[in-house]
Amino acid sequence: MGEFDGAKVTVMGLGRFGGGVGVTRWLAARGADVLVTDRDPPEKLARSLEQVRDLIDVGRVTLRLGEHNVSDFTTCDVVVVNPAVPRPWENRFVRAAGAAGARVTSEIGLVVERLPERAKTIGVTGSAGKSTTSAIIHHALKAAGVPVVFGGNIGGSLLLELDREGPGSVRDGAWVVLELSSAMLHWLAGVNAGVAKEAGWSPHVAVVTNCTLNHVDWHGTFEHYRACKQQIMASQLVGDTVVLDESVSDWTSGPGVRRVVVASAAGFGPLRIPGAHNRHNAAMASVALEAARVAGLAGSEIEAAIAGFSGLPHRLELVHESRGVRWFNDSKSTTPESALLAVRAFDEEGNASERGLGEEEGRSRVHLIAGGYDKGSDLRPIAAMARSLGGMYTIGATGPWLAAAARDLGAGGVTHDCGTLERAMSLIADRVRPGDVVLLSPGCASWGQFENYEQRGELFTRMARAR
Repeated sequence: MGEFDGAKVTVMGLGRFGGGVGVTRWLAARGADVLVTDRDPPEKLARSLEQVRDLIDVGRVTLRLGEHNVSDFTTCDVVVVNPAVPRPWENRFVRAAGAAGARVTSEIGLVVERLPERAKTIGVTGSAGKSTTSAIIHHALKAAGVPVVFGGNIGGSLLLELDREGPGSVRDGAWVVLELSSAMLHWLAGVNAGVAKEAGWSPHVAVVTNCTLNHVDWHGTFEHYRACKQQIMASQLVGDTVVLDESVSDWTSGPGVRRVVVASAAGFGPLRIPGAHNRHNAAMASVALEAARVAGLAGSEIEAAIAGFSGLPHRLELVHESRGVRWFNDSKSTTPESALLAVRAFDEEGNASERGLGEEEGRSRVHLIAGGYDKGSDLRPIAAMARSLGGMYTIGATGPWLAAAARDLGAGGVTHDCGTLERAMSLIADRVRPGDVVLLSPGCASWGQFENYEQRGELFTRMARAR
């Protein structure tokens, strides 16, 4: 018999990008009677539906699409909520499930309670830098020959990874590196629809890269967002470690938890990816790896492994170079802070100075594409930076405001409200000169014009390579 044999489970949110696919397949394999409900109609979910089509065809999974029905949440044993569902503590369907006695959880909750060795977990969160920092940790362990699995907010479902057996698997003692979003951490706090409370969970080694205004559309307030980020260390145990950036060094940890504060100016180098922020991400990763005390992994091996990290797709990724112009895809930049960091990467040694430019002159060669979906972030820092750029080209819903703000600050000569990425790339092609950098670092989410940041970055890459 399967673990969920005969249980009625409602999966809330299949998602256009397959966010609910992994947990749906995992539950069905364990004998659950799975109902998937999503407010989007079938035509918008076609890609995700194809990934569970076989289960639908044999009756292992049933669907309710285009709407939610309260009875689906009050007549089941378990509800698994997609982390994309905003403010779940206010959601009437989620609350109805909790009031009816159903267990309300998330995929990441199901994952962590089944990890065989919590002492081999490293979790990373932050408003900016969490993807790169966690990826550096994963890369370094893998390069050093240490079995490791990477997941959470990045990649596919770790539930399916837990089923794998043999050398290098979690069951065989592999380390687990988790990139943890604020929404995931909300669920890991042990919240059950605001009705009941389960045991919270935190990793053995927790890393916090920073915490700035972000995702207010999901959380409602910055205070709630910050409180969720703090959950990464709230349930740590005696002997655990938390690695904190200096900017969050006032966060409180539990008794017996080792605290390591990394100075905001600390860096690690040399690296194959540009920017002081990436050197700082690498420094955070290096400290976390030392704190993890991976058996047999010496400090020199950690340094060598980190130095070989070449970056992640859509994160300051050099995608094309032609006629002296370099094109960087930083589509994962969905906060103003990350956009500013990307631009500043070209101010520094190894970028600006090697081209005979002063520290701040490097950005005068940067043609920045910014703007996108409005999720409530303060975009004024991007607007204020426009005067020092070679050009700023705004797109998406925030584009008109961003362009107007930049012009009000005296950047009218270099600011262009383009509306679309295609229009921006066309205008840039007529303006760039040898030595220039074209940088897609929007500082905003992609929704509205693109399905996700990957689609936005892929379009930019295709157009850049066509130059």
